[in-house]
Order: sequence, then C-alpha cells, then structure tokens
Amino acid sequence: MAQREKADRHVPVMRDRCIKLLTLGVQNIRADGHRPVVIDATLGMGGHAEAMLEADREVSVLGLDRDPQAHELAAARLAPYGDRFRGIHTVYDRVDEVAVEELQSDQRVAGVLLDLGVSSLQLDEASRGFAYSYDAPLDMRMDASADSPDESVAELLAHIEAPELSRILREYGEERFAGRIAKAIVTRRETTPFTTTADLAAVVDRSVPAASKRTGGHPAKRTFQALRIAVNEELEVLSRTIPHAMDAVAPGGRIVAMSYHSLEDRIVKQAFARRTKSSAPAGLPVELEEHKPTFTSLTRGAELPDETEIAENPRAASAKLRAVEKLMDPRRTQA
Repeated sequence: MAQREKADRHVPVMRDRCIKLLTLGVQNIRADGHRPVVIDATLGMGGHAEAMLEADREVSVLGLDRDPQAHELAAARLAPYGDRFRGIHTVYDRVDEVAVEELQSDQRVAGVLLDLGVSSLQLDEASRGFAYSYDAPLDMRMDASADSPDESVAELLAHIEAPELSRILREYGEERFAGRIAKAIVTRRETTPFTTTADLAAVVDRSVPAASKRTGGHPAKRTFQALRIAVNEELEVLSRTIPHAMDAVAPGGRIVAMSYHSLEDRIVKQAFARRTKSSAPAGLPVELEEHKPTFTSLTRGAELPDETEIAENPRAASAKLRAVEKLMDPRRTQA
C-alpha cells in the first residue's frame, strides 16, 4: 500500500509540456484517419502515462519498462483505464518491435516518450542499492528479477580490472579521480569483496582528496552514476533506442525525450540532428529526396523546467527536454 501511495503522489518531470507535445501528435494521427497509440518507453510509476490517458479519452498507451516493480505499481495506478493501457516488460530499445507486435491494423504510433535515467522508484527504494545515502545490497540493476541476464554492481566489482573500471568512472561518471578510485576498489577487493552501498561509498570517500569534497555533493555520486550506467548498459541501449523510436513513429507523430546528464543529452541531440538536417553533400545543386530531413525539431535547443517546477520537484533541476516530429508531407505542424 505504501508503494502504491508513493506512485500516486509522484509528480512526473515536465508533465504538462510533455503531454502538450504528445497530444498534438495524437491529433495529427487521428486527423490522418488512424487510431493513435502513445508509447511510454520509460513507464516508471506511470505518471506520464496517466496524464496522457487523462488528456485524451480515446488514446491508448503502451508502457515499456525493464523493471518488474515499476510494472506492478503502474498497473495498479492505471487499472481504472482498462484496456487503454498495456504494460510490456522489455528494454526500450525494442520500441519498434513492440509497435509491430502490439498495434492493430488501424492504429499508428502517435508519440514516444523517453524519460531517461534512473527513476524515483529505484532511487527511493533502499533495497535496490541505487543510492549511496542508504546502506543496502550493492545491486543497481533496473531488472533485478531472477531471470535477468544483467550482473549486479557487486558482481562487476568482483572481477573488473582497474584500467577498465577507471575508464567507466571517467567516461560515465565524468569523475576526475577515476584512477585513484579504481585502484582503491581493486586493492580493497583482494581482501574483502564489496557487498553493500555503504561499503563502496566509504572507499570512494577515502579516495577523493579532502579539498575536492567541499563542493559538488557526496564524493561517491559520480561513481554510483557510472556503475549504474555500466551494469544496465544505459548509453548503448539509448543509442539504439532513439533511431528505433524514430522508425516506429508514424508521419505526424512525435518523439519527446528528457535527459538528466550530458551523456544522455548528447546521444539524443545527435540522433535527432541526423534526421532533422539534410544529408546532402555541400555544394550539391539539387537536394535529392533521400537527402531531405524526415523530422522537424519542435524545441529550440533543449527546454528546461521552470523555477516553480524545480521548487516542487527538485529532481527536475537537471532535466533537458528535446522533441521532434516526423514530417507529414505536405503539412508541417508546430509545437
């Protein structure tokens, strides 16, 4: 019951802006004579999906998530909407396959929503081991079910070599002291394996110079982020997901993506740019059809949450929203 109440209280980041963008995509698909479906590719606790179902009483939502616990909470929250909502336990890089498998002949994908990174559910559930602020088993897998193929952070740290660990901390966590931390972790595991979040956080804390701890929050923040990204292969999956989502959406449909750190945002930005700009070689006198952009951008750069939203939901502070629409010739719609 407590978990259900948490889901009901959860306020999705930039909810109103996301729903406005997706609703206009739904209208485009409906005007084209098809039944619109929105794919919430990062279902979480179902907040965005609920807002979409409320905004349009005829739209259907498919909710994707690799976290079984998210499906349990979202299913309870969204039960009042009946068969307008379906949850699918899968990794979101299968978004295009899901569209083929699940949509009926008169349905089209009107929008895909991606709310990236770790969810509030995962951060707040101490036993999941995502947060350095709780002492818990060192896990961090988004899918921690018995049949999950992913290894936990504890399992990763039991065998990874220092150079590879240093690379992960440097690239995924943008950690300045990656080498020192990696060496300390490998040295410590020779005598005692890592099993808890508090144990790892303490080793990281001792590895970071005192002068560098005065700003920037807990010294283990970047290490935990990097290891979470590594065990869940988040950036590799995201790199596959954006093109798949752009393939899945119908003409007139929209992709809305929110990222929370520069690595995610760079992947989204570059993937969107590849299809919103002409691919014609410079100096070509006539732009051939295959070189023309197939999407148009709906945001000028990345949109940020306003001060009111950040005050109500501090986790929105680092959010960056980008959105594109698949071109529908001859009509182009605007945000």
